[in-house]
Amino acid sequence: MRSPHAGRIEVAMFSGGRGGAGIGRHLLRTPGVALSVLINGYDNGLSTGALRRQLPGMLGPSDFRKNLLLHLDGDDPRDAALVAVLEYRFPAGSTRRDLDELVHALGSPGRREFAALPRRTRAAIVRDLTAFRHRLDADPRGFDLADCALGNLVFAGAYLRAGEDFNAAVRSCAWTFRSPARLVNVTGGENAYLAALKENGRVLADEADLVAPQDAAAVTDLFLLREPLTTRERAELDTWPVERRRRALAGRSTPVSPNPEALRALRDADLIVYAPGTPHSSLFPSYLTPGVPEAIRAARARAKVLVVNLREDHDVQGLAAADLVDLTLAYLGDPLNERGTVTHVLCHHAGAPGSGVPATPYGLADGGTWAGARWIITDLEDPERPGTHRGDRTAAVLTGIAGAAALVRAG
Repeated sequence: MRSPHAGRIEVAMFSGGRGGAGIGRHLLRTPGVALSVLINGYDNGLSTGALRRQLPGMLGPSDFRKNLLLHLDGDDPRDAALVAVLEYRFPAGSTRRDLDELVHALGSPGRREFAALPRRTRAAIVRDLTAFRHRLDADPRGFDLADCALGNLVFAGAYLRAGEDFNAAVRSCAWTFRSPARLVNVTGGENAYLAALKENGRVLADEADLVAPQDAAAVTDLFLLREPLTTRERAELDTWPVERRRRALAGRSTPVSPNPEALRALRDADLIVYAPGTPHSSLFPSYLTPGVPEAIRAARARAKVLVVNLREDHDVQGLAAADLVDLTLAYLGDPLNERGTVTHVLCHHAGAPGSGVPATPYGLADGGTWAGARWIITDLEDPERPGTHRGDRTAAVLTGIAGAAALVRAG
């Protein structure tokens, strides 16, 4: 088995929208690293939810759009123009005419923020936006553009052009925006809606509920539903006992298939990274994809590293770092870590009670072992952006772990 030091390091990273962005950005800047980012498409909040209702059958593009930004340097005029396309949001009161004017501006180098777009890129963006506009022409309901990201509309157009093939749209947009990372949806692209049940019986009806402020009761169950819960259905569920709610949600679940590209990325990886993010929306649903735990088990990687969040999220209030490790292992079907699903845990310095930083197990020193994994405890926080990982340092530690693991294998 070759060592990562002898050539390219293949990294497969589970991520969400922005939790692992700094880490991914610096992995891409590390010589010899080839990065695959594994994402799910269950986002259903606000304008993304509206777009999914406009195009029934399409998964949420927002986290894919955010990961198209990983390689873009704001100091390069061409990159700045790509960021302007991906991140532009329509203000309240925007109409179809505003969209038409924006497409016209993209079609010619007249608008300053888009002027540096390469001709090929400009043509691809206009082509995809035109496909979305044609769908609007066929729908008498119209579409509320307020706060909608232009990059999501580019994605929607790519989805329509690809015959409503979500994973083909991911590949198309990665080509359009020149992504050096391989962006991979973990599933075969089947449409599904995320819902959850809490220990106290509260139903979280969609992904937006999961990431929103909520009570501290633990999330006990995740479901992928065929259709989103209606207001009436949710009200009815609230009148039932907890176990009946669980059975009802399970009965509405829909199967999904694994994306063969995701399974290959995992099996061929020298390093698997479980990045930080909102666990019950960005990460755990990906781990539940059929075939994913088996691909991790069969991977050649000797290093499978969980990077612990720097701050609590609404869905995991009060949980310590060890609790997050236990949940990850449970969702990956290896609760005792008997199959080496997590070999290392990368954790920021232990947080004080009430600090919002997940605490490490009592008495555990840097390099100690807990839950079958080696813990690396160090300073990971970006001093300029509290609450986020310092990407360069975290990426360096990760590739160092991969290199050390490869040397052990070679020895």
